[in-house]
Amino acid sequence: MILLGLTGGIGSGKSTVSLMLSAKGAVIIDADAIVKELQEPGQPLLKELADEFGASILRQDGSLDRLALAEIAFADKDKVAALNKIVHPAVGKEMSRRLEEQRGTGNVVVLDIPLLAENPREGLCGVIVVDIPVDTAVARLMEQRGFSEVDARARIANQASREKRMAIADRVIDNAGSLDELRVQVDEVWTWAVSLPPAAPDAGRQVPRDDNPVAEPAPGT
Repeated sequence: MILLGLTGGIGSGKSTVSLMLSAKGAVIIDADAIVKELQEPGQPLLKELADEFGASILRQDGSLDRLALAEIAFADKDKVAALNKIVHPAVGKEMSRRLEEQRGTGNVVVLDIPLLAENPREGLCGVIVVDIPVDTAVARLMEQRGFSEVDARARIANQASREKRMAIADRVIDNAGSLDELRVQVDEVWTWAVSLPPAAPDAGRQVPRDDNPVAEPAPGT
């Protein structure tokens, strides 16, 4: 198994890169997608969130209103920390389960983790960072997701800085250009990825840490 980390700030287009890597044959373990699955109606995680943040985060059909949760969770860092305490362990457990299924295979496995700089993993064969300027990310969030500028900048500020992500990068994909330019870079990264030696048998475990990093509270919103 060749084990890679993929990360990028909100609005960077990391999900597009992930899809392109999947089309080339990579197995994607997507933290954002797992969060959404665990937040579906009937899941224990959703009940924990409602107990902590109130019934106003639920729609009439019982599904999670991610924007409502974000508005509450972004009110202060204590609430973000409370959200992290609920969500992160559950997501980490499911990611570990899926990773264990891939051990011993010859697959290229990509851990798609928005908060990889804040929550590093041991023994990765390499880290790919999708990068764009902050102003570009803000513009895309406003245009594509309907965020206000204030909300967009608040979300970006609550993640690791570009500099911190760059510090862990083995390959940087600049996504400030066109889709065609992005494809060329993904092709180059894939050629590099398949040439890497396999990961150690226990690679991918989260590096233990004592603090609780501030995070974007509602992936995918």
